[in-house]
Amino acid sequence: MRCFSALILGLSAGPQFSTGARAAVGTGGDAVPGSIAGRFLNEPAPGPSTALEEVSAFLEARIPRLNPPTTAGAWEAQAASLRQRVLDDVVFRGQAAQWRRAPAKVEWLETVPGGEGYRIRKLRYEALPGLWVPALLYEPENLSGRVPVALNVNGHDPEGKAVAYKQIRCINQAKRGMLALNVEWFNMGQLRGPGMDHYRMNQLDLCGTSGIAPFYLAMTRALDLLLAHPNADPARVGVAGLSGGGWQTIFVSSLDTRVTLCNPVAGYSSFFTRVRNVSDLGDSEQTPSDLATVVDYTHLTAMLAPRPALLTFNARDNCCFASDHALPPLIQAAEPAYRLLNRDGFLRTHINQDPGTHNFEIDNRQQWYGLIGDYFFPGDPAIDSKEIDCSSEIKSAKQLAVDLPAGNADFNSMALGLARTLPLDPALPGDPAAANRWQRTRRMELHGIVRTRNYAVRSERVKSVQTNGLTAVWWRLQAGGVWTVPALELFRGEHPEATTIVLADAGRAGAIDQVERMLALGNRIVLVDPFYFGENRIQSRDHLFALLVAAVGERPLGIQASQLIGISRWSQSQHRTGPVAVVALGPRSSLITLVAAALEERAIDGVELHGSLGSLKEVLEYNWGVNERPEMFCFGLLQSFDVRQLTALAAPIPVVFPDASPRVRSELVGIENWYRLLGSSDYRPW
Repeated sequence: MRCFSALILGLSAGPQFSTGARAAVGTGGDAVPGSIAGRFLNEPAPGPSTALEEVSAFLEARIPRLNPPTTAGAWEAQAASLRQRVLDDVVFRGQAAQWRRAPAKVEWLETVPGGEGYRIRKLRYEALPGLWVPALLYEPENLSGRVPVALNVNGHDPEGKAVAYKQIRCINQAKRGMLALNVEWFNMGQLRGPGMDHYRMNQLDLCGTSGIAPFYLAMTRALDLLLAHPNADPARVGVAGLSGGGWQTIFVSSLDTRVTLCNPVAGYSSFFTRVRNVSDLGDSEQTPSDLATVVDYTHLTAMLAPRPALLTFNARDNCCFASDHALPPLIQAAEPAYRLLNRDGFLRTHINQDPGTHNFEIDNRQQWYGLIGDYFFPGDPAIDSKEIDCSSEIKSAKQLAVDLPAGNADFNSMALGLARTLPLDPALPGDPAAANRWQRTRRMELHGIVRTRNYAVRSERVKSVQTNGLTAVWWRLQAGGVWTVPALELFRGEHPEATTIVLADAGRAGAIDQVERMLALGNRIVLVDPFYFGENRIQSRDHLFALLVAAVGERPLGIQASQLIGISRWSQSQHRTGPVAVVALGPRSSLITLVAAALEERAIDGVELHGSLGSLKEVLEYNWGVNERPEMFCFGLLQSFDVRQLTALAAPIPVVFPDASPRVRSELVGIENWYRLLGSSDYRPW
């Protein structure tokens, strides 16, 4: 068994961690009164923060550019290819491919009176097995022949399908002789609940199934049921919505060519725009894993051609997607495609001035009615853009409520169901030769899942202080020429015999108890704040940048583990005390460290994981969101690896859990036998 850099002493007597150290992980670890080291831990590295600029540049280099089409045929082929790639490589991965093939179910419930000329039919439909969506069909009375249909989607409004401006839109469509479907959106209205929070969709990603799939299926199943209506005209299919409904509109309209007319309202912008306008970054569904390896929203806009579309934005939007920065790149991208297909006038825009804020109020609605009249009822003088007053016909949420089955699925329940059989191949081999082959093969698989990179690290020593025998050195470590990782080195004496790297969920200020302990052991300590941690954290909406990192095909977990591996190699070379030990404080830091130890065979010779999860399934059991712990939702990680397999992959590097929870002890029972198989007979996990 390898030497553990003299970090852990006397394992047979039990781990040397105080209860105070464990408490510091959760509280942020206020410095011990009078502690010199504690004062240094709270002092940032001199110089400006580079986190926002670096992640912005990183993303901009990876977002795909739209290649201008040269002929109509070339563009149609390119659009069809992009459509297929998004569906196959982004939307329908994992179990979502089975959901796609499941038969659609629709249950029609009661019909309630609407207003003059229409009725409201309540229904529920199964977006995917076990997940039912409530909806309302506004159906004109005395229907005959084929009529236009409209799917009305909406955004982050807690009133959901009952919100007044959406009811008005649906009623006006029905009074114009259209079939108008009003669908509920996840975590809005009747579908509100902690398991439906949009940041929980990434729990499916962790299980290797696309979290974006339920969103897409909820829209396409709605189109299915609309077009199954005996009076539906498949040549006249519209979609419109505000905000998150605007995003739904562009997403389904670009990918499902059954949509023939659309009006996204203040709902999206290019990824390039979002990088520099943080208000536009959007929730998980707008930034699904790997979408930007195939398309940007500029591509999706161009993919609307040759179908007529109205892009509506608001001049003084107080939420997101303000017209001045969001609209121009979309027009610039899409107009060439429309010109090639001889549909110059089919791409329209509208900038709302009254009220100009985030809205789908009367001005924006009348623009939509005008588009409907021009393309669904051309030449019909009875159909104009003026809104029909229906204020007396607005109904309460209770009146519009649709019965849902007990135990309706949500993101969390679906993820928990998927996780029951994960990892897919959990067994560890039983003989040394097979164990070594397993490690080689699975190490490559882990590299592919977390997308690690070989980051060479250059160092800049920016400041050093000596006081009362303690030396503090502030470093800026450049990882791969891409990332700056601030680090603080602390040691006593002239020549420390061992080096320990420390990272903490709360940032380095949360590590004071561990620092004092290791200084007492004579170690050199290097405290680092990797991507998304401590001093390296973006101050505004940082989790949304982490989502965008995954959207461009990288993984926050891979970046963090790559930084830690690179810093370990740098320390081994810089300090010449041999391989380093790594101490992680908190579940997030523990996962990063465990992945790094599983992949790095030379520069790391032991790790301590404080507050580690015993299983990645706890992420689902605690119902955590990607906005809280973004690296824990690495796409497909649980499909192949859990904490037990990652620990086995790290062997013979000792992985020690000093404050092991009952779950850790349960999940890792017998792990000593695996280490023994690989020649480490004295390994103890706690």
